[in-house]
Amino acid sequence: MALKFGGAMVLVVIASVMMGASMAYPGWNNNGYAWPPKQADGPTEVPPKKVVVGGSENWHFGFDYGAWAHKSGPFYVNDTLVFKFDPPSDTNTHPHSVYVFPSFWSYMRCDLKRATMLANVSDGAGDGFEFTLSQTWKFYFFACGESGGFHCSTGKMRFSVVSLPRPWKWHG
Repeated sequence: MALKFGGAMVLVVIASVMMGASMAYPGWNNNGYAWPPKQADGPTEVPPKKVVVGGSENWHFGFDYGAWAHKSGPFYVNDTLVFKFDPPSDTNTHPHSVYVFPSFWSYMRCDLKRATMLANVSDGAGDGFEFTLSQTWKFYFFACGESGGFHCSTGKMRFSVVSLPRPWKWHG
């Protein structure tokens, strides 16, 4: 008998807390987070975004792209990274490219023999080169492959991202 009374008491306490939460935060259960959802509710996938790598800095030697990726994330599947950089010219004698590495270790060593070129030195001009993160839970390792890997190893022109599952938003 005491056990049943204790269980009922726990239910009363939980109900009181829930009621207190709903009074303290009016609308807490209908701002897109209702559960279970009403029949009229439906999920909407958050749309993909286009992100310029480096923001206004674009893709250049000496900028810390690892820190940029950390601040700009998270990144989701179907987001697009845009690499913008100047093509070779009389005034640009240190062009850039974009490589993707197959593993963390090849990325850490800037081992270009194992990497795949995504964009050559001319592809970043104008609107830039676009790369879509097409696989969920995939680690992507990017770097500049110019000057024999010097831009990758010394110039901070490398970063990694993980493409997370795209979030959903409930609407009522």
